[in-house]
Amino acid sequence: MQRIRVSDNHRFLVHNDGTPFFWLGDTAWELFHRLTRDETDLYLQNRAHKGFTVIQAVVLAELDGLRVPNANGDVPLIEVDPTQPNEAYFQHVDWVIDRAASLGLYVGLLPTWGDKVNQRYDWAKGPEVFNESNAAEYGTFLGNRYRNRLNIIWILGGDRDPDERAVAIWRAMATGILKGVGRRENALMTFHPQPFESGSSSRWFHDDEWLSLNMLQTGHDRHKNTFEQITADYNRLPAKPVLDGEPTYEAHGLSFKPFENGYSSDAEVRKFAYWALFSGACGHTYGCHSIWQFYAPGREGINFPIYYWTDALDLAGASQMRHLSALMTRPSITDRIPDQSLLAGHQPKDDEYIVATRTTDGRFVLVYTPTGRTFGIDTRELAGESVCWHWFNPRDGSETVPQTVPKTAVLSFQPPNSGYGHDWVLLLSPL
Repeated sequence: MQRIRVSDNHRFLVHNDGTPFFWLGDTAWELFHRLTRDETDLYLQNRAHKGFTVIQAVVLAELDGLRVPNANGDVPLIEVDPTQPNEAYFQHVDWVIDRAASLGLYVGLLPTWGDKVNQRYDWAKGPEVFNESNAAEYGTFLGNRYRNRLNIIWILGGDRDPDERAVAIWRAMATGILKGVGRRENALMTFHPQPFESGSSSRWFHDDEWLSLNMLQTGHDRHKNTFEQITADYNRLPAKPVLDGEPTYEAHGLSFKPFENGYSSDAEVRKFAYWALFSGACGHTYGCHSIWQFYAPGREGINFPIYYWTDALDLAGASQMRHLSALMTRPSITDRIPDQSLLAGHQPKDDEYIVATRTTDGRFVLVYTPTGRTFGIDTRELAGESVCWHWFNPRDGSETVPQTVPKTAVLSFQPPNSGYGHDWVLLLSPL
């Protein structure tokens, strides 16, 4: 296992030796807090088998993580003091990180959920315990403890948009982590915001040297133009990688109103994933509403979960992420740029939005249609006199038989079927 760093063109993530790394994440926010080791092993093996590469988990967890002990009976801090970490608790965190590494998984490690920095909402458990001084000390403790763990990716924030005071605290924590790890290149770091306003780390920290890549939270709606948010960060200067670290979760009440709007399905999961990646994201995070909180018998459910976490491990959207990973690493995740100029005609910015990406040399084109809508490809800038094309099914990973046709100025493509949830990817290569 190697450390992960930003690619030389500042668009993607690579291993230290330069080989591509595809961030396929899962939000397991309460992992350290709620699961036993046997349960942790069940979860991590399931995610490794499905091709996930990053597990996002929080050390000081959201659900009263400072006062309610973990599955071993340990709280993380002595007297709720960030300068007094409880060794027994952190030995369990060590074990989870090392078990993940043994399965080839990286851990997107959040030092704390954001409500411990700025509580902000009445429903947040908190309490606020951080200031600039103890945030720097806590960050140094974590950086030093995990400086030799190669599978750590640092994620500050935790679902809170910071005010001026909180911005200073997060910067102090980042500085502490860098001090602890000893070398800047040993700390790939980002920030997990809320979905409001910009919904991106770039709003506060884009120019900070410690911020290696931008992270979005686009929230839990069905109708949201997340491709615009990815594009906005992709176009920022200086260039930094961007990804959606919390899109609509599978089996989450849409807009937090399940009895009015229903629950999200695998169709939403796929749509937001392909939109993000084809718009230039360096990776993507899946999430499941039952799994982030590890909802189980005897636990209060947050926002009306409909499955216990063990029953949600193999939901359709989670299983379909392996098809996404296989597609995005062919030919290489790092040889790819978004290119809407390939699409002929107007693109409505709604649930039917079609998005195109290609390799830098134009020899491999991918076009995603979330509803199977017919579209045209402008081939005038593509090499050759003919094109080879076929369809990829994001639902099961199957592919149709390739066909070759002469190149004309605009080629029209009609997917095998259409309708919401009948999404398709066109794979096209000029000859």
